[in-house]
Amino acid sequence: MPAVADSVGLPAVLPASQGRRRRLGLLCLASLGIVYGDIGTSPLYAMRECFYGQHAVPPTHANVLGVLSLILWSLVLIISVKYLILILRADNRGEGGILALATLVNDVLRHGKFFFLLGLFGAALLYADGMITPAISVMGAIEGLHVATPFFDPYVLPIAVVILIVLFFFQSRGTTRVGSVFGPITMLWFIAISLLGIQQIIRAPEVLAAINPIHGFEFFMINGFRGFLVLGAVFLVVTGGEALYADIGHFGTTPIRLNWFAIVLPALTLNYFGQGALLLVQPEAAVNPFYRMAPSWALYPMVVLATAAAVIASQAIISGAFSLTMQAIQLGYCPRLKVIYTSARIIGQIYVPVVNWGLMIACIALVLGFRTSSNLAAAYGVAITTTMLITTILFYIVARHRWHWPAAAALTIAAFFITIDLAFFGANMLKVAHGGWFPLLVSASILFFMLTWRKGRHVLRSRLSEICLPLDAFLPDLKSQSTRRVPGTAVYMSGNRFGTPLALLHNLKHNKVLHEQVVLLTVRTEEVPYLAKAKDRVALEKLDEGFWRAQIHFGFMEKPDVPDALESVKHAGLRFDPMRTTYFIGRETILATRKRGLSSWRGSIFAWMTRNAGDVTSYFCLPPNGVVELGARVEV
Repeated sequence: MPAVADSVGLPAVLPASQGRRRRLGLLCLASLGIVYGDIGTSPLYAMRECFYGQHAVPPTHANVLGVLSLILWSLVLIISVKYLILILRADNRGEGGILALATLVNDVLRHGKFFFLLGLFGAALLYADGMITPAISVMGAIEGLHVATPFFDPYVLPIAVVILIVLFFFQSRGTTRVGSVFGPITMLWFIAISLLGIQQIIRAPEVLAAINPIHGFEFFMINGFRGFLVLGAVFLVVTGGEALYADIGHFGTTPIRLNWFAIVLPALTLNYFGQGALLLVQPEAAVNPFYRMAPSWALYPMVVLATAAAVIASQAIISGAFSLTMQAIQLGYCPRLKVIYTSARIIGQIYVPVVNWGLMIACIALVLGFRTSSNLAAAYGVAITTTMLITTILFYIVARHRWHWPAAAALTIAAFFITIDLAFFGANMLKVAHGGWFPLLVSASILFFMLTWRKGRHVLRSRLSEICLPLDAFLPDLKSQSTRRVPGTAVYMSGNRFGTPLALLHNLKHNKVLHEQVVLLTVRTEEVPYLAKAKDRVALEKLDEGFWRAQIHFGFMEKPDVPDALESVKHAGLRFDPMRTTYFIGRETILATRKRGLSSWRGSIFAWMTRNAGDVTSYFCLPPNGVVELGARVEV
């Protein structure tokens, strides 16, 4: 797991035990805002959707207790047991998230391609969540102005759009500077919503009877299929579950678990029960029970605090989209995009401009298209419930084949949670016609582009192998010729370890020279987030005629800094002087044809993706004034 001491400013002079306690405390505070921002803002709209949404039930005494029971036990079973106790154990060398879980499955199953693709689809669904979460969180917070006075009604949408624009505009600066305030603001948020809940529970303490799960079963008996539909709204209370798993690489499991059981779960329970108590006394408050709990003097401060909490929740999901993109690039499912590292100390602090502006446009379009958080709630949940179902399936494979759990135990646990996931999944699928189609369309499109890129790169490598001269044939031929050698080191980057790079052949053909030292370099991304040992980074093999074959390995969460990796090479016969090293890169121009491999229309899409891919020089951190690019036209 990456070190996090620097990120929380731990003084080196503290005694070991005191230092560990302080570091744990600071990690808990930092993770509170990043990890629990999404699930922490669910009270803004979740309870309301159960009693005022499209498939709402009337706020009768039995219905209120039944919904509260479902909410409480969903938090306990899905978040506390499934994620905090079970899923968080399935880390890939300290990193979590559905892609990390999918790579674990791919390691233990010989024919695990289907399950890896399933995990890839789950990752694509998270992009859709990254579009909806900022929109619904900000809208849910701003709509509190309507409770205060109808005067603000015409301004809710413009205010929400402005907040979203500002939010995405500041992404390029990273979260390092503002991250220190995320935890305290979120802590204040949880304190505030707890106090609001306690105030209402005192007025109607009979609401505490909802702790008994019998009320949840009675709710379905009373409402039948309509009660099943309400599960789609109940699911909104656990939509931040995947964030818990995705963020373990930054904070570790201990702070995340401590925060949940000590702060977040009690605060959410108190607030939801407080909303339920309010509905028992004032059923008409179902139009917005969260803000109706607040006294009039606290309404505007709560809107400001809720907006701040919504921005923090949005920040967390946006940062997650950046990290997910980086993983997809490294694993070969996404073109190289411009990635900016916004912190020199904190691993994972990155900014991806294309993803940022794409999410901003999508969020604004959702706000303007759906216009209210209630309408957005119809689209929300479809993506996450599908991802949660996929996570449970992949977890079973890891538990059974990697941890070697007994089949009966693994199957029983998986079947229990799959049953719950399928219930939520079925309830949310009924939202498809009312907006749930949006995340499915977005995720399907993203998955298509991912698979097209992966397939296209495979076909491209095959075409290059066909026209590439084997190195075993090139070196003896070079030995028989008198080729002029010039001082310095040439690094030819190529995806084929055993072929002669086209850039080298073009350089030799047109310039008639070779450098004294020639390194044929291949970069490999391993299916682990970080390499365990630095000595495993670079593999060298000495060839004839001053040639070397090198392979650099990176984890899929690491910055692929090629010059830095080469400078770490300690070999008597090979030294990398930055001022005497030239990097040669082949740039292929893709021509879509009817050749076997990709259909012509899909080949055209791959060619378009290749043209718009990011710069190789900046991606591999190569010095711009030390790079030579040589092109070739390849038919796919």
